Amino acid sequence: MKYARFRDPAGAVRRGNVDGDTISFGGDEYDMDAVQLLPPCEPSKVVCIGRNYAAHAEELGNEVPDRPLLFLKPPNTLAAQGDTITAPAGTERLEVEAELGVVIGEQCRDVPAERAMDVVAGFTCVDDVSNRDDQRQEKNWVRGKAFDGAAPIGPVLATPDEVPDDAGVRSYINGEQAQSGSLSQLIFDVPTLIAEITSYLTLEPGDVIATGTPEGVTPLSDGDDVAIEIDGVGRLTHSVRWP
Repeated sequence: MKYARFRDPAGAVRRGNVDGDTISFGGDEYDMDAVQLLPPCEPSKVVCIGRNYAAHAEELGNEVPDRPLLFLKPPNTLAAQGDTITAPAGTERLEVEAELGVVIGEQCRDVPAERAMDVVAGFTCVDDVSNRDDQRQEKNWVRGKAFDGAAPIGPVLATPDEVPDDAGVRSYINGEQAQSGSLSQLIFDVPTLIAEITSYLTLEPGDVIATGTPEGVTPLSDGDDVAIEIDGVGRLTHSVRWP
């Protein structure tokens, strides 16, 4: 199954079932292109994983970590299907990072890896938009990763059965492919990430784990159109602009 959060023609926020390009809710059907799609969940936080693909760590000149490298994106970073992301003033290098987002379905803490999928509501697409200028100058990455709109999420939530273990993860800039990887290349898989994260902090319903990006991170330019595509989930699109 796939689900979408959207604003109906009357302005009410709804959550409906997705079948192809149609959303169904309460006996009514809506064309996905005719409604405002919202992020498919409302996270209290996005827990991100750095360098979870060996080739991506190598392209940035970094070592592969011996445990998941964690950082956070707060709710102000959320953006939705079709939104335009504004680069922070003075930014010269903004890059796309296509990632699988794991949406948490229940409050959880200290979840063992063997039970980790029990707390997963589904998967979505995430673009961990990254301001490399500031990221390279600080260790906590707030300016580099947590600026407004730095986490486009969507377009839908797909239940785990919809997404194969080796699903492709791709990004496109103005229709040209930039990244191409597979979930089978993750250094730390989803159950391992959930077990590690929940050993330190409580995850709430709707929280998202952004599982890392494959190689091919590419600089963006003013006016670029970006697409993040994951097999079994769909295609998240947004654009970028410079102030």
